[in-house]
Amino acid sequence: MPTAFPADSVGLITPQVAHFAEPLALACGRSLADYQLVYETYGELNAARSNAVLICHALSGHHHAAGYHSLDERKPGWWDSCIGPGKVIDTRRFFVVSLNNLGGCNGSTGPSSLNPASGKPYGADFPVLTVEDWVHSQALLADRLGIGQWAAVVGGSLGGMQALQWAISYPERIRHCLAIASAPKLSAQNIAFNEVARQAILSDPEFHGGHFQEQGVIPRRGLMLARMVGHITYLSDDAMGEKFGRGLKSEKLNYDFHSVEFQVESYLRYQGEEFSGRFDANTYLLMTKALDYFDPAAAHDGDLAKTLAGVKADFCVISFTTDWRFSPARSREIVDALMAARKNVCYLEVDAPQGHDAFLMPIARYLHAFGSYMNRISI
Repeated sequence: MPTAFPADSVGLITPQVAHFAEPLALACGRSLADYQLVYETYGELNAARSNAVLICHALSGHHHAAGYHSLDERKPGWWDSCIGPGKVIDTRRFFVVSLNNLGGCNGSTGPSSLNPASGKPYGADFPVLTVEDWVHSQALLADRLGIGQWAAVVGGSLGGMQALQWAISYPERIRHCLAIASAPKLSAQNIAFNEVARQAILSDPEFHGGHFQEQGVIPRRGLMLARMVGHITYLSDDAMGEKFGRGLKSEKLNYDFHSVEFQVESYLRYQGEEFSGRFDANTYLLMTKALDYFDPAAAHDGDLAKTLAGVKADFCVISFTTDWRFSPARSREIVDALMAARKNVCYLEVDAPQGHDAFLMPIARYLHAFGSYMNRISI
C-alpha cells in the first residue's frame, strides 16, 4: 500500500464493471435488455464465500465508498470512515461490495448512457426504477461474484430501504440487515420535498424534456435548486445554527436580492453549483421517484409486520435524534413491526446534532454500536 494512505485505508481501488446481456424485467412493466453495473470491492472473499457485505448507497451516492482512485484524489470514498482494516466494517474480516445502482450517473447504465435502440443518450426515455428493481439487479451481481448469501446488507437513508427490501425479497440470501437513518416508506412531507426538487429541474429551460445532452447543455439551475432544497433537509436546525448562525459574508447588508450576504446562502449556493456539475438531472428525478414509490407494506394492506413475516435476517436499526427527514419514529416503525413478527432486532437512537447527514459522520457512539454489531456477525 502506498505510504501516502493511512494504515486503516483500503488504499488504491480500481472500479470494476459487470455487463449483463440478459433482460431485466422492471416494476414499471418495461425491461432493460442490456446494461452494466459499476462496483468496487474491498477485502478478500473467504473460501466459504460467507463473509460478503453489500453496501447500498443513498440518493446521490455511488460505488466509490472507500479508499482512493488515485494518489491525487483529495477525498476518499463517501463511507471511508466506516470501511477499512480495523474500522466498523473491517476489511480484514469482510469482503465488501459497493455498487452504483442502475439509473445512476457514475458508470452504471442510466439516463446518460447510450440507448442501443437510438444511438443517443436515453435521457427521459430511461425507465423509471424502484428499490425492488435495484435489489433484483444487485442479486444478479451477487450471482456473478459467486455470492450465494450476504453476511450483511448495509445502507443508510435510501440505502437502508434497499437493505430492508433485500431481507423481504431474498430472505435466504441475507443473514443480517442494517438499516440506518431510514424508513419503511416516505412521509407526505418527504414526498413533497422531492416534488419541489423535481419541479426545479423540470422547469429549467435547459432541461429540454430530459434530452438536454443532445442539446449540449445542462439544467444547472434546476439541479442547483434541487440540491439546495435537499441540503436544507439533510441538516438539523441546530447544526445549521452552529455552523452558520446569522453570520454575514460581508461587513454590511447590500439591500438587494442577488448578493450572497449570509454564510448559509454561500454554503447552499456552493453545494448546488458543485452538485450541478457532477450529477445527472434525469438520475436525480429517478432516485427521488424510487424513494417516493418505496412502500413494501402496500402489498399487505399497509401491514408492515405481515410484510416482514417471512424475513430470516437479524436486524440492526439505527436512527439519530435530530434527523427530521428520516426521524427516529420512522425507524421505530420498522423495529415495532419486526418485534410483532417475532424477529431478532436491536435498535439504537443516537443523540447527535447533525441531522440526517449524521449517518455519514464518525460519531463515536454511532461507530461503537455499529462496529459492535458487525463484530458479532459470524463468518
